[in-house]
Amino acid sequence: MQKQSHSGSTTVKRLTMALIAVGVVGVVGAVGAIAVQHDSANAGAPPAVAAAPAATSAAPAVTMALPDFSQIAARNSPAVVNISVTGSTKVGLNMGEEQQGRGADQFGDDPFFEFFRRFQAPQGGNRGGRDIPTHGLGSGFIVSADGVIITNAHVVRDAREVTVKLADRREYRARVLGSDPKTDIAVLKIDAKNLPVVPLGESKDLKVGEWVLAIGSPYGFDSTVTAGVVSAKGRSLPDDSNVPFIQTDVAVNPGNSGGPLFNVRGEVVGVNSQIYSQTGGFQGLSFAIPIDVANRVKNQIVATGKASHAKLGVTVQEVNQGFADSFKLATPEGALVSNVEPGGPAEKAGLKSGDVIRALNGTKIVASADLPALVGVALPGDNAAMEVWRDGKTIALAVKLGNAADKVADVSVGNEAAVGGGRLGLALRALQPAERRDAGVNAGLVVEDANGAAAYAGVQPGDVLLSVNGKPVNSVEQVRAMVAQSAKSVALLIQRGADRIFIPVRLG
Repeated sequence: MQKQSHSGSTTVKRLTMALIAVGVVGVVGAVGAIAVQHDSANAGAPPAVAAAPAATSAAPAVTMALPDFSQIAARNSPAVVNISVTGSTKVGLNMGEEQQGRGADQFGDDPFFEFFRRFQAPQGGNRGGRDIPTHGLGSGFIVSADGVIITNAHVVRDAREVTVKLADRREYRARVLGSDPKTDIAVLKIDAKNLPVVPLGESKDLKVGEWVLAIGSPYGFDSTVTAGVVSAKGRSLPDDSNVPFIQTDVAVNPGNSGGPLFNVRGEVVGVNSQIYSQTGGFQGLSFAIPIDVANRVKNQIVATGKASHAKLGVTVQEVNQGFADSFKLATPEGALVSNVEPGGPAEKAGLKSGDVIRALNGTKIVASADLPALVGVALPGDNAAMEVWRDGKTIALAVKLGNAADKVADVSVGNEAAVGGGRLGLALRALQPAERRDAGVNAGLVVEDANGAAAYAGVQPGDVLLSVNGKPVNSVEQVRAMVAQSAKSVALLIQRGADRIFIPVRLG
């Protein structure tokens, strides 16, 4: 799903473009990739390198080597395929209506679509919508010699027919073995034998600054090769996925999605997936799904036809400097738990709202997005060890991860008083029994009025204050005492409707 502001500014978008019209063939990019079997023919020595000119300054000479991209391209291009998808869409006289129900990643803000769509409206008045054929192109790569191919889930979404064209121009009708929208990985199968395959590497071994190369079909131009470096690892994008993306500056465009990203040894380390753009085309920021994630999903789909994902059962948010001060953390790192799913794995393990998860299975969590990325690569039923910051000290908790497909269980005093004066600016009162039942909480204080620091931070009248600095509150006096003990800021756990969130309030 493309995330786009209403102002039409910068967007993070999947590499797709659908120019849908009667008689008009569009280009749809694809993302997705997966593990591949490695045969001995492809497992040769690393590609030759060309030595750069020696340094001429007084400093010691440093020999620098660049990868021979031509060898990587020659060896692996035969296993990179073009994927053609045929479907249909309903078109009415109102061209705005024809886009309803379609992902923005399919239409985007492409200028060609604005041009072609003029020819899509039925003539003779608004007599209702009608179906017209759609056609899109993307990329993929062969991972086993008997015809297993990786691409992206959104490439084959709603497809009625999928055709794969090999580098030698042979074409095959493909079956979709399975699709996982959560990671945007899909697996195809064609009836062929002795096909070329790409070797798989391990994305965890990638280093920032390392050379990488992409092969795909941008705008339908088959077997296009582009190169760049790894810009960052473990990026979280606003696309409702738990994928720790690889960021690169490799030039990828609509049609590259689903194609492989190679390291200098010619091994697939990622699946080209999305771009960050103000124009719809490449602007120096591209993102790939790590092959470690894609391979796990591919193996599940081949075995069962679907993919399963683990869950911890918490809602987390970023730890900023205000939260670090409130919870007495030396650095603003970790995932702050704002809500714990009743009856979920985290609650069973003893995790509480206000805890800060600092590590999972020995892997440090710096940003809150690191946690779902780590949980996302685990399987339901896996055991995990957590390092948690609680009440100014580190504790260890063990959790058995649940299944993300499981439904969330249903969540089965005093007078109004001002708290904190000019430092906090809240007027609070205890919840009445009926209010507690409606809110689904056992205790807490309702915000009658908010001004000053609390209002500036976003606290609103009607909010329910559940805890201060991770400690549940039941009385105005308790809140007043905790604010008096805080030097710089406090972290308020607020429930608004069915949502819970920590709000940092820097004290005045």
